[in-house]
Amino acid sequence: MRPQPLIAVADVEASSRWYQRLLGCESGHGGREYEQLVHRGALILQLHRWEVEHHHGPIGDPDARPHGNGVLLWFETDEFDAAVARAAELRAEVVLAPHVNPNAGHREIWLRDRDGYTVVLASREGDLG
Repeated sequence: MRPQPLIAVADVEASSRWYQRLLGCESGHGGREYEQLVHRGALILQLHRWEVEHHHGPIGDPDARPHGNGVLLWFETDEFDAAVARAAELRAEVVLAPHVNPNAGHREIWLRDRDGYTVVLASREGDLG
């Protein structure tokens, strides 16, 4: 089994560019209504425009706030320092600055994306900087 998270966003193309820059991934689909982001050939995140229902109906309520309440988009990276630098270049809103999570035994930074979702970038276990 492989997770394939999908989030609803206001602007798929802009969110795709933001995530590609932040995560060092690339577009695997492209488009204004739907996108697949891939890293080293593996699907890591799907983006779907709020208003587009396709065959499945609405993904969620775009007026409900905050988006993703209680859900964290969590990404482990081998390049934590580079990812933190990319977040700074993007001027991403920082929720929790880079820190060591003593329970997990790694470093983390918590961010907010363009649509208000919380994104966590974490180093590998044992990487305490």
